Amino acid sequence: MRAVNAESLERLVPDELSSDDATGRDTLALHLARYELAARHARGRVLDLACGVGYGTRLVADGGAGVTEAVGVDLAADAVAYATAHYGRDGVRYACSDAYSFADVAGFDTVISLETIEHVPDPQRLVDALVGHLRPGGVLVASVPTTPSVDANPHHLHDFTERSFAAMFARHPVERVDELRQVQGFSPFAAVSRSEKRMADLRPNLVRYYLQHPRAAVTRALATLRYGFTNRYLTVVMRRRAS
Repeated sequence: MRAVNAESLERLVPDELSSDDATGRDTLALHLARYELAARHARGRVLDLACGVGYGTRLVADGGAGVTEAVGVDLAADAVAYATAHYGRDGVRYACSDAYSFADVAGFDTVISLETIEHVPDPQRLVDALVGHLRPGGVLVASVPTTPSVDANPHHLHDFTERSFAAMFARHPVERVDELRQVQGFSPFAAVSRSEKRMADLRPNLVRYYLQHPRAAVTRALATLRYGFTNRYLTVVMRRRAS
């Protein structure tokens, strides 16, 4: 089995972050804040879908009052193996599956999926699946970037605004009970120069991409005028109505 790539733009391994990985450390802080929000609402059986190397699943299991079991699920077998070795314990386990096909007939009281929805071909289908895992009265914690990311990050398939993110939950019997907005500054010069190893994952030749996708260029320009050189994220906590 191949080792976890700790320098990937999409993979954070806390124990392997180097002192000069400013982007990685800043991004980890954002992830931890999301998981801390999730832990405040977590109870009963917990599902962490697209858990990566598992540190967040363990954080919620340890910090959530009334958590009885936590299951972390990820598509990458190397990440699941790392999670099991480093963050597994009694009541915390990890499984390898894709987000669409994972099934557990018992259901969950808490479902978490952070920075996942923008990665999948059919985001509405994933949202439907996440809500489908919830027991009545359960909570779903989910997050997405709300500023453009598809242009720079080839791993992202969809851009969201706060409005388009909220619209995906409209068909479901859920209500928002909490939220977290986050802002992450970035240096355009660092991104262009690839001055950090983690930046090597960014989309190559952005100029060519914008010429081929002029709407993306306009979207990026408008976002920069409004928000400057920042990435913005929204985490929502949705409760499924009991009836």
